Amino acid sequence: MNKTIYDVIIIGAGAAGMSAGIYSGRAKMKTLVLEQGSAGGQAKTTNEIVNYPGVRHTTGPKLMEEMHKQAEDFGVKFTQAEVLEANLEGEVKVLKTTNGDFQTRSVIIATGATPRQLGFPGEAEYRGRGVAYCATCDGEFYTGLEVFVIGAGFAAAEEAIFLTRFARKVTVIAREPEFTCAKTIADKVLAHPKIEVKFNTEVVEATGDELLRRVKFINNQTGETFEHVASEEDGTFGIFIFAGYVPQTKVFNGLVDMDRQGYIITDENMHTSVEGVYAAGDLRPKMLRQIVTAVSDGAIASLEAEKYVAHEKERLGIVEEEVVEEAPKQEVKQPEAPKAAPVGGRSALLNDALREQIGTVLSRMENNVTLVTIVDPSNEKSIELRDLVIDIANLGDKLEAVVKIKGEDQALEEKVNADKYPVVALLNK
Repeated sequence: MNKTIYDVIIIGAGAAGMSAGIYSGRAKMKTLVLEQGSAGGQAKTTNEIVNYPGVRHTTGPKLMEEMHKQAEDFGVKFTQAEVLEANLEGEVKVLKTTNGDFQTRSVIIATGATPRQLGFPGEAEYRGRGVAYCATCDGEFYTGLEVFVIGAGFAAAEEAIFLTRFARKVTVIAREPEFTCAKTIADKVLAHPKIEVKFNTEVVEATGDELLRRVKFINNQTGETFEHVASEEDGTFGIFIFAGYVPQTKVFNGLVDMDRQGYIITDENMHTSVEGVYAAGDLRPKMLRQIVTAVSDGAIASLEAEKYVAHEKERLGIVEEEVVEEAPKQEVKQPEAPKAAPVGGRSALLNDALREQIGTVLSRMENNVTLVTIVDPSNEKSIELRDLVIDIANLGDKLEAVVKIKGEDQALEEKVNADKYPVVALLNK
C-alpha cells in the first residue's frame, strides 16, 4: 500500500475532476487524481467547443490539456488507475486500484456519466461524424442540414425544438406510440412547422463512408422499412440520440446513497451520504450536463473537502504529515526505461469504443502500411505516441508497427527524418 495519506483523492479526470484538482492544489492540499483512461473525460471527445465562457473557440482535447497542465502547476499528482474497491468509512479512506492501494482523508467522486447507446450498426462508427448525443454541444454543426432525433422523452422533445434553430428539418424517431414526456412540451413538438414525428419507429442501421450518408428505419408495428439518404447537395445529416445517460458509479454501489438510475445523490454542496466523500459532475442528478456545470461542481466539492480535512487535522492534532511519493512518480517514470520502449501497451488515448471505430475503418484498407516511430525514452509524448502506434497497428491486419529507440537505427531515422519528437512515419503505399 502507498504510505502517503493524501488530503484528497479525486476519482476521474474529466472536467469536474480537473476543476476539483485545480482548486485542491491551489489550496495546498495533498492531491491525487486517479483516471482509468486518458485524462479529459467526455470533453476530450468533443471536436469543437464554442460555448465555454471566456474561451471563444477551442477543441475538447486542447481545453482538457490546459486544465491538466493547470492542475499540475498547483502540484496535483495524476496516475492511471481503475478503482476496484473502496472503503469510504473512517478517518482514512482506502481505494484499492489496478495500480495499488491509496489512502486519503477525503474523496471526490467524478467518474461521470456516458450517453446510453442504442447499439444499432453504425452508431459507434459514426459517433462524432454524424451521430451525436448533445444538441447544445453539436447542434450548430448541422446548420442547414436535416437531423433525426431519437427518443420520446423530455430530453428528446426539448432538444428537437432546440435543434430547429440550426437544422433545416428535424425528424423525431420514437419507438413508442406517443411521447413519454409532459403533454405541454409534446404538443409543442407536434405543432412545430420544422418538426416531423414518426412514432413506433426504430433505427435499423446507419451507413456511409467518411461521413454519415444513409440511415435505415423500421416501423415496429407493421415491419415496414424505409431509408433516408443524404442529398448530393447536403452530403450528410445528423442523428441525435437522447436515450438517457449511464452514470459510471457501479463500484460505489452500496457505499453511498444513489437513486434508482445509479446517480449519486448529493446536496447543493456536493456532500454524499458518507462524511468526507463528495461527488461532482455528470454522475449527479442534474438538468444540464455540460463542462461549465461540471467545473462548478468540482470547485464546490474541493472547497468542501478542504474544510473537512482542515477540521479533521485540527481534531486529530495533525500538524504535518510525511510525504512519501510512490505510485504517482512510478507511473511517470515507468515508460522512461529504454528497454520498455519497443514493447509498449494499450494506449491511454483510446477506449474500446474508439478502438471499434478505428478497427472498422482499418478493415477497409487494401494495401499494407508500416508505421514507424522512433522513441525518445526521455520524452513523455514520445512514449505516449509509441503506445498509440502499437495499439492502432494491432487493430488492422494491413498495419505493421516498427518501434525503434532513438539512436538504435540511424539509417531508419534519416529515412523518416526523425529530427523532432514525438515522430511517426507511414511507409509503403
